Amino acid sequence: MSEEKSLNFLEEIIEADLAAGKYKSIVTRFPPEPNGYLHMGHATSICLNFGLTKKYPGYTNLRFDDTNPVTEETEYVDSIKEDIKWLGFDWKNELYASDYFEELYQYAITLINKGLAYVDDSTAEEIATLKGTPTEPGKDSSYRNRSIAENLDLFTRMKNGEFADGSRTLRAKIDMAHTNMLMRDPLIYRIKHAHHHRTGDTWCIYPMYDFAHGQSDSLEQITHSICTLEFVPHRELYDWLIEKLEIFPSHQYEFARRNLSYTVMSKRKLLQLVNEKHVQGWDDPRMPTISGMRRRGFTAESIRNFCDKIGIAKRENLTDFSLLEFCLREDLNHTAHRAMAVLDPIKLVITNYEAGTTEELTSENGPLETMGTRLLPFSKELWIEREDFMEVPAKKWFRLAPGAMVRLKSAYIIKCEGFTKDENGQITEIQASYIPGTKSGGDESGIQVKGTIHWVSAAHAVRAEIRLYDRLFKVEDPSSEEGDFKDYINPDSLQVIKEAYLEPALQHAPMGSRYQFIRKGYFCPDKDSSPEKPVFNRTVTLKDAWIKEVKKN
Repeated sequence: MSEEKSLNFLEEIIEADLAAGKYKSIVTRFPPEPNGYLHMGHATSICLNFGLTKKYPGYTNLRFDDTNPVTEETEYVDSIKEDIKWLGFDWKNELYASDYFEELYQYAITLINKGLAYVDDSTAEEIATLKGTPTEPGKDSSYRNRSIAENLDLFTRMKNGEFADGSRTLRAKIDMAHTNMLMRDPLIYRIKHAHHHRTGDTWCIYPMYDFAHGQSDSLEQITHSICTLEFVPHRELYDWLIEKLEIFPSHQYEFARRNLSYTVMSKRKLLQLVNEKHVQGWDDPRMPTISGMRRRGFTAESIRNFCDKIGIAKRENLTDFSLLEFCLREDLNHTAHRAMAVLDPIKLVITNYEAGTTEELTSENGPLETMGTRLLPFSKELWIEREDFMEVPAKKWFRLAPGAMVRLKSAYIIKCEGFTKDENGQITEIQASYIPGTKSGGDESGIQVKGTIHWVSAAHAVRAEIRLYDRLFKVEDPSSEEGDFKDYINPDSLQVIKEAYLEPALQHAPMGSRYQFIRKGYFCPDKDSSPEKPVFNRTVTLKDAWIKEVKKN
């Protein structure tokens, strides 16, 4: 009997809440800001929020935190929705913080009427100076004691567009000597004359995140508002605003962000990589964005399994990229179709095979019977990997060498008879003879060979471009290293093979299909691919060669 998986701390809280009758069902939300593409950190949050409402009665909302019109675009909204659906989740309601601009404005009016908010004419520099330090209390703004009537008038005029950007803010009136500096009269509204991607030019004042967040949760009656650890100091303000506004008491819980080794998980840094052309875009297959992982060939199942394996905790740590690759190999090993591709080709001529003859050989598509079989053309001239031949074989060399025999995958046993070199001493062709009666699946010859190599028929092969992707950075945690994080970019994170040869069926490989190129790794067609010019990305190697390389160095 398998051991039942223990509950994480959030599941313990939810089960206690449901058992106590606090809620009949739970409501969570995933609240991204549409100012960039989602990355693997967001994948953890998505799997957590949507996973909880799959396990327990309730539902999850998708709410876009679109309170900063300068950085937000509809392109990002669309990409976020696509990523969540691709990961296998769906939301009950698609909502936007901008849906609540009128309600949030009225909440601000309520605070002013209660004497709990005021309009401040101070500059950003003056506000920062008066804020104090963690060990010294702040000082009251000279505008803090304005009358309710004056604050109402000024705030209305702010809304009506009478004042310039940055000339006034609305601040909550709490305590300038509070030990939590976020509680020292925080800004809750600012003036920003900017076109909003949904509301256009209707508003020129916008709520700050801390004001929009808890109130939006409350309006949606979110029972468990799950954030990352950096929001722990914000929880006190979250609770204060809900209490003073006397609205539905949503509650905030925090879990630790999981960073991934050999990459960066900061939107700001990812944007730098894109803008400075270190990568080809947000969906570059080296990027830790969900769209980049998808383009590289990662499966939704592998990412969900990865998020499940790492779990959630209350302490931040660095998760090894190798664990994500392990989850991917585990999935692809059972789901990816097998195919043959030669990435560093050298010509092999079967000297005793009749010229102009083509034979259709049968090969299995994968480890499962349900995957079926396919036909492979076999002819006199083949492409094989250059590394599968050694002129002077090393000890325990079981591949091709003068006089040596190997099996061609799904075909015949062959014996190397010779090779040809050019004027520079480079081997340009290998000659071998095949042994009749040794065809795979019907070999009764009794001949035993220790090596099997892959191949493609030269006359039928499809020429393709292969992009070999590796880790984007040379060091485990580039953000913690001295200097500019971009100094640690791995110069070998992308290698392009312009002339590889694939078996003919791969010419029309559909987008989203995944293959194990036998003995070479897992690959998928790139969005740049076409039948006229196939392009394949290496998703992951068959084994974790990176760790071996690190240990060697």
